[in-house]
Amino acid sequence: MRTNGIQVRTIEEKILIIRGHRVMIDNHLAKLYGVKTKVLIQAVKRNMKRFPSDFMLRLSPQESRSLRSQFVTLNAKGRGQHRKYLPYAFTENGVAMLSSVLRSENAIQVNVQIMRAFTKVREWLTTHRELQEKIKKLERKFDRKYAIVFQTIRQLFDRPMNPTPLQGFEIIK
Repeated sequence: MRTNGIQVRTIEEKILIIRGHRVMIDNHLAKLYGVKTKVLIQAVKRNMKRFPSDFMLRLSPQESRSLRSQFVTLNAKGRGQHRKYLPYAFTENGVAMLSSVLRSENAIQVNVQIMRAFTKVREWLTTHRELQEKIKKLERKFDRKYAIVFQTIRQLFDRPMNPTPLQGFEIIK
């Protein structure tokens, strides 16, 4: 699906898991909304009561370095383009709250797409868990002669068959 030039797939790839939360990083959100990261953060800081700790978190220096190795953070100009401050990560609720502080028409349309992407990720994770439970039930039901089949299926859950759909779901410690 594509709206306002942004594919849901592109947004899904920007959803990360940090500290056990599905989040999007401030500079990715700013780019999607078509504003500078500084403008996005200023809008958030003017409305801090709308962003409690379960809506937004500040990345640690280690988390930030880990992200820097995953994403290109330097401007094409190069020298001196690293971020001065640690990035913020917004949970699904935080992203929803951003629509109340960024009021442009573009922000509204982008926000709808981001919410759809979070929903799609949540559905995928739920389906994955349900499938694992069904396999466990089957494993308990049948005798040992099928053990190798179930062991192989478990290994498939441990590693992705097609890594492309899982982009953006890396856990950062």
